[in-house]
Amino acid sequence: MEKNEMQTHFRLIEPQKRALTRLGINTIRDLLYHFPARYERSGDQKTVAGLEVGTDAILYGTLRKPETRKSWKSKRPMSEAWLEDGTGKVKLMWFNQPYIAKMYTEGMMVKVTGRVEGGASPYIANPEVERVSTLPLGGTDSIFQTGDSEDELFAVYSESKGITSRWFRHAISKVFAEGIHGTLDDPIPAEVLERYNLPTLLTALFHIHTPKNENNYRAARKRFAFEEVFVIQIAKQRDRKTHDAAPTLIIEGAHEKAHAFLAHLPFAPTQGQQAAIRTILDNLSRAPAMSRLLEGDVGSGKTAVAATTAYAVVTSSPKNRPSATLQVAYMAPTEILAEQHFASFTQLFGHLPIQMALMTGTVCRKYPSKLKPGESTKVPKTQLLKWIANGEIAILIGTHSLIQKKVQFRDLAYVIIDEQHRFGTMQRKALVRKDGIMPHLLSMTATPIPRTLALTLYGDLDLTVLDEMPPGRKPIMTTLVGSSDRTTMYESVRRELNLGRQAYVICPRIDEPDPTKEMAVQTRSVLAEAEQLRLKEFKGYRVGVLHGQMKPAEKDTTMRAFLAHEIDILVATSVVEVGVNVPNATSIIIEGAERFGLAQLHQLRGRVVRSNHQAYCYVLTSSGKPSTRLKALEKAKSGFELAEHDLQIRGPGELYGRSQSGITDLGMEALKNLKMVEAARTEALRLVTEDTLLSAHPILAQAVAERSAKLHFE
Repeated sequence: MEKNEMQTHFRLIEPQKRALTRLGINTIRDLLYHFPARYERSGDQKTVAGLEVGTDAILYGTLRKPETRKSWKSKRPMSEAWLEDGTGKVKLMWFNQPYIAKMYTEGMMVKVTGRVEGGASPYIANPEVERVSTLPLGGTDSIFQTGDSEDELFAVYSESKGITSRWFRHAISKVFAEGIHGTLDDPIPAEVLERYNLPTLLTALFHIHTPKNENNYRAARKRFAFEEVFVIQIAKQRDRKTHDAAPTLIIEGAHEKAHAFLAHLPFAPTQGQQAAIRTILDNLSRAPAMSRLLEGDVGSGKTAVAATTAYAVVTSSPKNRPSATLQVAYMAPTEILAEQHFASFTQLFGHLPIQMALMTGTVCRKYPSKLKPGESTKVPKTQLLKWIANGEIAILIGTHSLIQKKVQFRDLAYVIIDEQHRFGTMQRKALVRKDGIMPHLLSMTATPIPRTLALTLYGDLDLTVLDEMPPGRKPIMTTLVGSSDRTTMYESVRRELNLGRQAYVICPRIDEPDPTKEMAVQTRSVLAEAEQLRLKEFKGYRVGVLHGQMKPAEKDTTMRAFLAHEIDILVATSVVEVGVNVPNATSIIIEGAERFGLAQLHQLRGRVVRSNHQAYCYVLTSSGKPSTRLKALEKAKSGFELAEHDLQIRGPGELYGRSQSGITDLGMEALKNLKMVEAARTEALRLVTEDTLLSAHPILAQAVAERSAKLHFE
């Protein structure tokens, strides 16, 4: 099927052509893989036309015209929108919650739950809105009615301006009538379909677009969810097999060297750190090259694991050159974080004759300095590049600067990447040696990742989890603050400040919107909140601001000032989610918490779990009423527990981003199903082991190639 065949097979007018292009539909196959977002039953009473004032209602439909305005009587800001479902439309109104209108967009498919109010012109007051671009696979939240009803089901599709669900139903019925769908080959091998009782492609296409009952629909979605995860897993397993086939360097005596290094540390490693170190050293001591993801909460000690294993590498020599040393590259996402890692390493390695360097976009430093052995010194970049190329620098720490073409290592054996999800596969591959020898790779992240997501997005990496905090760290005290509790909260923070501590205040927005456009959103902004705190609640304290629109140099200056305690309170956006270690900061206030995912909230409160001082996190919502979801933040013992909780509530698409991942809504929904992901991974590994090039499965090979091009997260 050729691209743009849609425009020749159907009589399309220009608005329809543009709409299909926006939806990425250029072929008949694209059309058939544009699955319904939901279904409506012709006899279903839960429709706009069947609403009764004074009753509770659950509706599914399309959101129209979300906007903020002022109420007619009180002039207070409020949000309103319309819900349209094919039988009519009804107004949705949120009183004293103007920010709601900013959370949803025109044309979004939603589930609305609320009470029908009003008289001749009914409306739903303060409804709960949930996006339903896909439905759960096998959950209880179904729009299908139970019983023996035989009312016809109508597919409702994700639409775009210029094209409707009715058009999709007509076009797909034409494709079925002409038998065009029969020309598509099934990418899933027949034996896999049989093993997991999955329908064939033709059956699944028919059942997903024109289901007669719920079983038809669920079986079809299960099959297509499996297909997407299966294809992704094959791509990942092939990458891993290619990686494993490359030659690597064996680090001899790694365990003994690490033991000597640990004996000089000023602290005793936790059992979790010791287990992680042993696992990594086992990998370094044999082929193939290690490819491992180290996942651990903020403050769990990932840096110490990285330093210990790096020591084992840099105290080893390349074969046939006993006088030389192997090299380590340590890459961080920001300059200030790279500098912090450099400072940590110089402390940990200060008693050893190991040459280290820092390379960022603005500075190059070498440790130890010849004039002052206990300190580092600035050096010209050209000179540093020569030292790296001749192998004199054993450990190089930096940002993206490390993958510039000018940076040439002599004996790179080990690559450590911090917050690895912020780097792509192409950036990681840029660190692979030109002589074809594959360096060992350790990726680290403090972002809590549910197991299914880790198995899929990072399926080419082995996983190690640090689930233990160093001794002496006190559990953070998390408090959900109601609108009447602000005064008490501010008093508590002031007590900490008066003890010489520091605090963060996190806001969802940078600035207030243009008041002339009646978008006075109630959620607090960084600039307005900082001014308010300076003048009132924290008058006399030094207040600074940090947000994503500041220039890198400005952000860097601000963070350095906060680190040096030249700022008492830092008001910021979530840009500090992955940030600098400021042990003196013990309090964090998070405004508009409903706008953040649980995993992100956990990351934010991790900013104040960097010392043995008692830490406090205050969580506030714009409405002043914490939700059940936020209450989980108080009780959860770890970020991993919260990530799993958020996965089920918000879905991986909301947590990690569809456009960033390259995974469809259906594939994202499948990631809630651990058994499905593990089954897809098992089958993918078996196929790749037996037939790496997929010579016996050309249709599957084509699907893998197409999918690999879309996996932006790689």
